[in-house]
Amino acid sequence: MAVKRIDNVGIVVEDLDAAIEFFSELGLTLEGRMPIEGEWAGRVTGVRGQRVEVAMMRTPDDHCRIELSRFHAPAIASDHRTAPVNSLGYLRVMFAVDDLDDTLSRLGKLGATVVDEVVDYQDVYRLCYIRGPEGILLGLAQQLEHHAPSSVDA
Repeated sequence: MAVKRIDNVGIVVEDLDAAIEFFSELGLTLEGRMPIEGEWAGRVTGVRGQRVEVAMMRTPDDHCRIELSRFHAPAIASDHRTAPVNSLGYLRVMFAVDDLDDTLSRLGKLGATVVDEVVDYQDVYRLCYIRGPEGILLGLAQQLEHHAPSSVDA
């Protein structure tokens, strides 16, 4: 087996504090925050002379992390934050939530907006896309209770 699991998903932001607050409200935990710079970092990313502040946020199940990065140098190369979901490239992360309405209420207080509407997918999931801080696109999915896996299914 080549891949064991997803370790993290990276998101570049302008306001690291606001992004940390947003993902904390979503239920992620701040693992650490630190500057990244030096010749070694440029050799990994292909962006020489980078000075970046990184915050690592861990999901509640400990299976994945979100790496939030704020580039101080060099300048941001391009901005895809408002790209629609049918654009090429990585655009969103989907989170499973226990209570979609409560999550939307809490994140709405931090400026999150639903992209279009909350939908019921075949009476199995309630789903929506939201725009968070700086227009970051996230998906939220709540599995409906009558379709939640039981101990027999596990």
